[in-house]
Amino acid sequence: MQSSPFRSAIIVIVAILGILFTIPSFLPKDILASWPGFLPKQTVVLGLDLQGGSHLLLQVNRESIITERIKTLRRDVRSALANDNGIGNLITTGPDSITIELTDPTQKAAAMTAVQKLQNNVSSSFGVGGVPELAFSETTDGKIVVSLTPDGVKERMSSLVAQSMEVIRNRVDEVGTTEPTIQRQGQDRVLLQVPGFEDSERLKDLVQQTARLTFHLVHPSMTAAQAEAQGIPSGYFILPSADGGSELLNENIELGGESLTNAQPGFDQQTSRSVVSFQFDTRGAITFGEITSKNVGKRFAIVLDNQVITAPVIQQAITGGSGQISGNFTPQSANDLAVLLRAGALPASLDVVEERSVGPSLGADSIRAGITAGAVASVAVLAFMVIAYGLFGVFANVALVLNIFLILGSLSAIGATLTLPGIAGIVLTIGVAVDANVLIYERMREEQRAGKSILAALDAGFHRAWGTIIDSHLTQLIAAIVLYFLGSGPIQGFAVTLALGILTSLFTAYTVTRFFIGIWYHWKRPKTLRIQHFRFIPDGTKIDFMKMSRAAIILSIVLTVLAIGTAYFKGFNLGIDFVGGSAIEVQHTTGDADPARVRELLEPLNLGEVQVQSFGTPQDLLVRIQLQPGGDAEQQVAVQEVTKTLATEEYEVRRTEAVSGTVSGELAVHGTIAVLVTLFAILIYVWFRFEWQFGLAAVTTTLHDVIMTVGLFSITGLEFNLSSIAAVLTLVGLSLNETVVISDRVRENLRKYKKMSVPEIINLSINQTIVRTSLTQFTVLLALFPLVFFGGESIRGFTIAMTFGSIFGMYSSIFIGGPILIYFGLKPRSEMEEEKEKKAKANKRADGAAV
Repeated sequence: MQSSPFRSAIIVIVAILGILFTIPSFLPKDILASWPGFLPKQTVVLGLDLQGGSHLLLQVNRESIITERIKTLRRDVRSALANDNGIGNLITTGPDSITIELTDPTQKAAAMTAVQKLQNNVSSSFGVGGVPELAFSETTDGKIVVSLTPDGVKERMSSLVAQSMEVIRNRVDEVGTTEPTIQRQGQDRVLLQVPGFEDSERLKDLVQQTARLTFHLVHPSMTAAQAEAQGIPSGYFILPSADGGSELLNENIELGGESLTNAQPGFDQQTSRSVVSFQFDTRGAITFGEITSKNVGKRFAIVLDNQVITAPVIQQAITGGSGQISGNFTPQSANDLAVLLRAGALPASLDVVEERSVGPSLGADSIRAGITAGAVASVAVLAFMVIAYGLFGVFANVALVLNIFLILGSLSAIGATLTLPGIAGIVLTIGVAVDANVLIYERMREEQRAGKSILAALDAGFHRAWGTIIDSHLTQLIAAIVLYFLGSGPIQGFAVTLALGILTSLFTAYTVTRFFIGIWYHWKRPKTLRIQHFRFIPDGTKIDFMKMSRAAIILSIVLTVLAIGTAYFKGFNLGIDFVGGSAIEVQHTTGDADPARVRELLEPLNLGEVQVQSFGTPQDLLVRIQLQPGGDAEQQVAVQEVTKTLATEEYEVRRTEAVSGTVSGELAVHGTIAVLVTLFAILIYVWFRFEWQFGLAAVTTTLHDVIMTVGLFSITGLEFNLSSIAAVLTLVGLSLNETVVISDRVRENLRKYKKMSVPEIINLSINQTIVRTSLTQFTVLLALFPLVFFGGESIRGFTIAMTFGSIFGMYSSIFIGGPILIYFGLKPRSEMEEEKEKKAKANKRADGAAV
């Protein structure tokens, strides 16, 4: 039992590292600043739901990219044909192509040669040289068609996403935010998370505005109104102006914002109004001087994002390379425009497809809720382990406390983000982590009852429980991995903490506990071994579970039909994650919230279906708005209107979420795939580890638990969202945990009692493991109940589903799994028969290799 010096050293080193990486997260900043340099200073990164901030998922607008490229292509083709080669032409524009009709058809070969010189290879992410952006063809009536290639558009979008990320980073850094997260998601999306930045509307303005600054000459003699009535002259176009009118501008861009070196907000010395002063680089200053000197007396328009900000008359040549933009600016809007100009223009327009913001007060409440739930769960589990196992419970508790340190230390070391669902994952780990200890201790008691010595029983407890521990932990780990790769945001945080907890609990529950028990044994040399002090079920039970299984199966069939029928006819209360729309959590600052009054205030806004419901405390309300028909932009406007309206009645916005129809559809698909992938992966694993009958039994019982839990959401009307998918996937792992333990014992007894019938073996196996499953289930519930009552409203549906599902998981592993094994013809096999089969397979492989 005594650990080797090497193993002991590993345990001590890992424990010290875990503690050292955890401590900085609980130290004040001034003390951490004076922390010795050789010690770790990384702290756990809190998610937006814990510290407040804004989350935006931005998507590059494909249509705008193609439209802008077609405009540029049209201008380039006209210049290449008419200006450079004197070839007359008439160009018409399509969605992703232009068609050229020549005034002289005999010049078609020369025209084709000229336009083909415009071919541009867009740089590929995976190779050198890129892919052709343009395709050239002819129509049957002799017209030339130049179109954008799909691969060219794809590569251009990929390049523009990378450029957009850099511009966004520059803009966010300019306003002084701390540690923003900017990540690429997929092919055309950018994830932006800014902790502590509460004004999500301002953040959207900062990152969404293209800030493309261009300078154009205004038509010298024709107004925009005249052009609309008489026809727009060739080479000109009309743009709206900031004062509500419009201007007729030359298509040629005389100068662009890329020539700017600086931009600063300020005040006009004569009018004291806010302005933005800018400075050109050397080349831009020369160009600006030439333009203004040649066009004295003409109007020169400054255009920002296809809107004329100002169009003053050039009074004299401006050779200093500087100027100013005036308009209806406030000091903040002038400052924001200066930030945009300094950071550079976005290469493409970005649409907000998902928005989430959390106020600091809600973040603080979430932290308090998580700490309270964690503290209550920890105390409950620690106390129960001491009551149930005495000194051995103390050993398990020391390992459990170390496990928490290792989880937090690992989060700090790898820079992972801790979210409120992540705290729930840690609390759940507290309940699950002692499962291995219970399994080991109960095995020790069995070995002692079988007549083994104290030392032999201790060794056998660890040795014979190890395989079952690995199986049960790996099934949970599979669910956590799938959840991480197919989840998003806080759900990924839950998956990370759950996975870390599973891995660290393997180390602490087995290695650390064995270390302490070894020290105790060699110190005390006990003559008797009393492990368990309290139990729910007495030893040696002989309950005929298989006799009760028929009634249980009938009950399960009835409940399954009820769950599926309710889901089909009633449906689900789907969250905005799956149907799109907006959710706004508000709190009345002076008293209790009035849902009826809020509905009355929002009715005139004509936003379609609006749900107002109590949420958490009497002061809190949750307002849900349906997906607006106008698309993402209209959805953002709807959120702004609601928040402004409720602000007049002393409501404070604590959290907002807006999900577009595109993203909600993707989340629904990913959630379904996640459940199916998890079930398939676990089926393969159990099939590999056990006989095929065990695999079918495991998947059937797990599917039964999933249907029951999903049915709970339909019957009760609990909101079904991404957290619900996380609950279902976690439940899959927990349900299989129970099934695997029983299956492992059934397989062992099949070898041991080859003359016993399969129903008798299953009954014996369940009775032998019922103490362990009941104790484990109780510790999991001890961890889950505090989450239900103290974890906060945002994860309540998750915790209720977990609590309900874990209870059903124990029921199905006992009453459903066994009959399936019998139905599919599981037969007892002796160890000798298994050994013969292994040798036969080995000989067959050897013969194959020889051939």
